[in-house]
Amino acid sequence: MEGRKQRVIVYVDGFNFYYGLKSKGWRNYYWLDMVKFAEGLLHPHQQLVEICYFSAKSTDNQKSKRQDAFFQANKLNPKFSLYLGKYLTKNITCKYCNRVNHSFEEKETDVRIATAMLADFYQKRCDITMLVSADSDLVPPIEYIKEITPTHKIITCFPPNRHSFNLRNWSNGVKTLTNRQLYEECMLPETVTLPDGFVLKRPDKWK
Repeated sequence: MEGRKQRVIVYVDGFNFYYGLKSKGWRNYYWLDMVKFAEGLLHPHQQLVEICYFSAKSTDNQKSKRQDAFFQANKLNPKFSLYLGKYLTKNITCKYCNRVNHSFEEKETDVRIATAMLADFYQKRCDITMLVSADSDLVPPIEYIKEITPTHKIITCFPPNRHSFNLRNWSNGVKTLTNRQLYEECMLPETVTLPDGFVLKRPDKWK
């Protein structure tokens, strides 16, 4: 229909986005209103249908509390949808001293993003797919979408200090998320009150 705005769904690889911000030392921007931020990436002739945020709960208790506050604050907006994968223990053996180091690896995120992108595409929920990530593992679902409907637009937004030539090549447009003014304009309030009256506070480590 003439005059109808283009519908956009934004898919955020939370792990990739978080470490992009961390690489710049921008921890103060962790406390971000994701819906407002996503809307700030759109043109006037576009409208946000939904922002799908993919992550996994941290295994560290304090980090988990900060992360949960961020999730709860954003979930107050009905356009924000959260999809959680999981962390698995990963043991890495040093080839020089044979010492075993324990770390954690995020699992299922790229598969969940790919599944959501394809499902929304088939259900015709959007005219534009916007991906916030630099993970080249997400090229296959984009290839498939382009194969079925070459006119469907794919916009890739690279987090700070993140890039993928493969994603760039398959995208109709690319944005680099380094505009600090946009982050400043999209911060959550210092305190956010939940429907039950509980008050969420911006974590001190994120100031």
